[in-house]
Amino acid sequence: MVKKIVKDDAPALGSKDSPEDSKNSPDTKMVTAGRKPEWTGPVVNTPVWRASTHLYDSCDDLAQGVKRASDAEFFYGRRGSPTQWSLAKAITEMESPETSGAYGTLLFPSGVAAINIALLSILKPGDVLLMSDNCYDPSRGFANGLLKKMGIETRFFNPLIGAAIEDLFCDNTKAILMESPGSLTFEISDIPAICGAAKKHNIITLLDNTWATSYFFPALEKGVDISIIAATKYIVGHSDVMMGAVTSPEKYWLRLRKTARQLGQVVSPDDAYLAARGLRTMATRLKTHEQSALKVAHFLDARDDVKSILHPAFPSCPGHDIWQRDFRGSSGLFSVVISGSKKRAAAIIDDLTLFGIGFSWGGFESLALLVHPEQYRSVTQWDANDAVIRLHIGLEDSDDLITDLKRAFDKYKDMA
Repeated sequence: MVKKIVKDDAPALGSKDSPEDSKNSPDTKMVTAGRKPEWTGPVVNTPVWRASTHLYDSCDDLAQGVKRASDAEFFYGRRGSPTQWSLAKAITEMESPETSGAYGTLLFPSGVAAINIALLSILKPGDVLLMSDNCYDPSRGFANGLLKKMGIETRFFNPLIGAAIEDLFCDNTKAILMESPGSLTFEISDIPAICGAAKKHNIITLLDNTWATSYFFPALEKGVDISIIAATKYIVGHSDVMMGAVTSPEKYWLRLRKTARQLGQVVSPDDAYLAARGLRTMATRLKTHEQSALKVAHFLDARDDVKSILHPAFPSCPGHDIWQRDFRGSSGLFSVVISGSKKRAAAIIDDLTLFGIGFSWGGFESLALLVHPEQYRSVTQWDANDAVIRLHIGLEDSDDLITDLKRAFDKYKDMA
């Protein structure tokens, strides 16, 4: 039978029902948030509730459940269970609701699903979407594909535009999608300036905040309306689950939830459990990713066969001063532009022994990937001749990673 988990007027997967969490530091919240006694029972972790059907005491009880349409109580498997609710609430808490107004988090089966459904919830035919030119390729594909078919126009902008983005607004501009830093070339946008300009015109701002997460960049606190994270990366942290998360204030919550429900979006309780387990150690892992990545990046920067390091913590990276002002730290993903050809870059990557070759990042293992930023530009330029290697620095010993990189770089140093 179905028993109510929260009172009917409780914020759905939100944060106002646990003010004690708001007093803690981000590191502590990462461990404690979402672990409500009524969800965990006598154990530490919220158990895995596998269920499609939730049973009711009577027909009247079922009818009342339909009327309530709440989130954080049993109804049907698509609305989730304490396993999913616990994770959603913990991610909401990470956005510091007491200062940002974060109200709730929705979970999706991938980061791409999170981005696209967030856009669908606020756009309609005839609207104009502004998208940063360094956004994730699937976001560009969605804009140039399904959104275009729906009669929604996308216009790309320089990620370094700052408050001057106001010059691009038109009567139909409805939303701005940003990614800072971009996950190939790592420019840092002036998010507060862009959001400030947007608010004057009632334009909704969305940020793909996967690289920093709310731990290093509290997006809603900085003025963003809707914060999106591919939880596949640092939240999960173990390269074994696909998931996305969208966090918003109450103003946008209902339309996000309605769109997600109409499209039948749900994550499995097993995946939610793994993501929650990853979240508990994310602060510690991010600090190691950060320290090791900086050490590796400085090693590479000192080589004469490296042209530049694309890492927000480096003064040479576009937007570095904004990163210093707005971010609490940096994660483990950056790019390196090397001397020589893309053939040389591929040979180096192929010869590495401690770096896997594959998409994604944020897991415990290091990855290396030959990337082609010039293929994903509309209004900014990237030299197609530049050989760019993107590195995700995992949790291996950083000296071992440097030894591996040194051997491969030296082996092909004279290769054109």
